[in-house]
Amino acid sequence: MAGHVELLASVPLFQRLPAKRLARLDQLMVEREYAAGETIVQEGEGGIGFFIIASGKAEVLRGANAQPVATLGPGAYFGEMAMIDDHPRSVTIRAVEPVACLVLTRWHFLAELKSDNDMAIELLHVMTERVRAAERRVEELEAKAG
Repeated sequence: MAGHVELLASVPLFQRLPAKRLARLDQLMVEREYAAGETIVQEGEGGIGFFIIASGKAEVLRGANAQPVATLGPGAYFGEMAMIDDHPRSVTIRAVEPVACLVLTRWHFLAELKSDNDMAIELLHVMTERVRAAERRVEELEAKAG
């Protein structure tokens, strides 16, 4: 499978990677299709990888009552942290209509990081920026609440 470099480049985690590395990740991704109503990932299960929605719509469900909290469409992504660790999924993602996803498995991603130190370092920078941004949002919320 090839030809999704632009879609990969739109993902914040990957947008600073050069085209050569994006092309390599593109080669590692597989396309999966889900029928309307089919569960893509299940809350509480281990995360096996990262998903980008190429087409279709899916809903994000949370909690024992599977309450809808968001809708995802083409270009939306989820599971980026699952590429690093194997923590349980925090939400369920279910196809609302037929959905095609690009999937990068954890084991392919980790193997690529082990073989490409420059990519690993670049992704660490991006992840650090995201953690810092999250910390700032928490501080802002605490300041408003206090």
